Amino acid sequence: MTLKDAARDVRKNAHAPYSNFKVGAAIRTASGTVYQGCNVENVAYPEGTCAEAGAIAAMCAAGEREIAEVYVIAECPAPVPPCGGCRQKIAEFAAGDVVVTLATTDGIEKSMTVADLLPGAFDASFMDNS
Repeated sequence: MTLKDAARDVRKNAHAPYSNFKVGAAIRTASGTVYQGCNVENVAYPEGTCAEAGAIAAMCAAGEREIAEVYVIAECPAPVPPCGGCRQKIAEFAAGDVVVTLATTDGIEKSMTVADLLPGAFDASFMDNS
């Protein structure tokens, strides 16, 4: 299954009763395993949790820590980027040159690197006081 297919398939499972804005994400790890996530909204937090965060949580739950590729899809006029929090989460587990593909359900795709998606990402090197 391609990352595109995995993201498209999991998008159908999104729980978006407030926004009706369903997002699917799939990540491939360095081992080649694919993890999926979809957005989930609730009454207390109507903007919900993000698809990318769900896929990363599944990856971590399985004991993996290195993202090799990301694919995100939503029904919108142009490819939608991950929110700021998810950009940081992606940067935590992916090198700057890892490709992130943003897509619409109509087939428009835009690919960029993690470094392009989050320039100046905060990382552990900023906490090195030695």
